[in-house]
Amino acid sequence: MAPVKPSLFILGIESSCDDTSASVIHNERILSNIVANQEVHRKYGGVVPELASRSHQEHIVPVVEAALSQANIRKDQLSAIAYTRGPGLLGSLLVGTSFAKGLSLSLGIPLMDVHHMHAHIMAHWIKDSNSVGHSKTPTFPFLCLTVSGGHTQIVRVKEPLSFEVLGETIDDAAGEAFDKLAKMLGLSYPGGPEIDKLASTGNIHAYEFPKPNLPGYQFSFSGLKTSVLYFLQKQLKSDPDFLKNNTNDICASFQHTVVNILVNTLERAARENNINCVGVAGGVSANSYLRKRLEEIAKENNYQLHIPKLEYCTDNAAMIAITGYYKFLKKDFVGQEVSATAKWGM
Repeated sequence: MAPVKPSLFILGIESSCDDTSASVIHNERILSNIVANQEVHRKYGGVVPELASRSHQEHIVPVVEAALSQANIRKDQLSAIAYTRGPGLLGSLLVGTSFAKGLSLSLGIPLMDVHHMHAHIMAHWIKDSNSVGHSKTPTFPFLCLTVSGGHTQIVRVKEPLSFEVLGETIDDAAGEAFDKLAKMLGLSYPGGPEIDKLASTGNIHAYEFPKPNLPGYQFSFSGLKTSVLYFLQKQLKSDPDFLKNNTNDICASFQHTVVNILVNTLERAARENNINCVGVAGGVSANSYLRKRLEEIAKENNYQLHIPKLEYCTDNAAMIAITGYYKFLKKDFVGQEVSATAKWGM
């Protein structure tokens, strides 16, 4: 007879950057996932760390209260609390960490620290009210492309919470490259969604940008950014209206280059490691062209493809809560002495 699973209510807290989020999970099923965005950063064209941490302080209590209310449970029904310990902006992380530690101490319940990028991968195991029966989850080994503003990696997942980085960026992340191009083009922050939207009506073959030739499964986007910068400067010298008349084509060509670098490397890693279950995680996984290209290579290679729902791609606490659930099953708890960390390797 199979052992009976415990009935667990986990509160997840995410505050690694500029979104304050709280989520309640009952075992593997999400009951609530509240996210408070910080619009204040738009006028600065990027996240201002000091403003971010102040905003987290304002949002953390009402966001947690809203998550508990939507889940229809009291805080004394919680089994444990999971929070993002890092990596991220230290000031932002300290707000979530301090709140989680304080609430854990006051309720006398266990505490789990979560790696932000681990959580993005674990989003594939989230079940919500729209999941029918037992929703399909990745089989092992699972190869995950993790792409965000701060990370670009290919990770081999052996089982939940067991990760091996096969390759990563040696300089800039893919999400950072999108944001830098958006700034060059004078687009609003965050740049990724803006580029995705404009690229949808552009020509992906209008301009050819260089691709790095790196060993293994490494990535590099610094050279690409520099190449695009020089390209734009040259074009603007001869045609001051170049950006106004060609923005969509620039976005489409740049996006095509970045996505092909990502997808081709993932495809090669899957082939060379004999893995046919692949997926994507992180904020850039919301990019529509990346999703399209992944669907194409999955069909060509007969891969099992797993892509989280859009609401679980960008920063959210549901992914923290599901990671916390699996850590609870392993009794992987931390004490009050554990501190937030801006840098934390996989």
